[in-house]
Amino acid sequence: MNETERGIATHIGAEVLAWLQKQRIGVAGAGGLGSNVAMHLVRSGFRRLIIADFDQVEFTNLNRQFYFARQVGQPKVEALAENLRAINPDLELELHQIRVEQTNASKLFQACDAVIEAFDDPKAKKILAELILPTDTLLVSASGMGGCGLAEGIITRRLRPNFVLVGDMHTECGGETPPLSPMIGVAAAKQADVVLSYFLKRFKESRHA
Repeated sequence: MNETERGIATHIGAEVLAWLQKQRIGVAGAGGLGSNVAMHLVRSGFRRLIIADFDQVEFTNLNRQFYFARQVGQPKVEALAENLRAINPDLELELHQIRVEQTNASKLFQACDAVIEAFDDPKAKKILAELILPTDTLLVSASGMGGCGLAEGIITRRLRPNFVLVGDMHTECGGETPPLSPMIGVAAAKQADVVLSYFLKRFKESRHA
């Protein structure tokens, strides 16, 4: 256990931390949602992440994504891995600089215990939903987080036992409601909170089994 993990364990306990570190979490998309969700998960004690994104860091990303100016031009998965390891150097990261499509989604995420859907593309969202929902794997998706001043509208809805949707469900990013750090950050934090609370509950259930 490294110093970061000892620090986390002071808040949640070493046994709980060990449980969280066994879980494999998929992060599908490493933009505003995915990069910030991954950061929150690492700070919460999760250690094993599978991250997939085809894109590179751009200056237009820096207003809301977990990247820095020096990383512009780098693949997002590599830049994100660097930043996450600055929090915890002993992470087990599986990185895929690839566009998630029908032909590769199963191979990428079939071994995950939970998957964060953090795509902009509705087609990619649909692919992931069709893959995950018939299984027991937790899927946490998001819809509606554009603009600012509407943070109270970002809520968490459990649509199925293994499917949770975060957002206000209608305020898309663009035009008068651009993607901005506060609203994106709220949605990302809520997605991470869903995953954390899910596995904390499972830990308690395992102790009483």
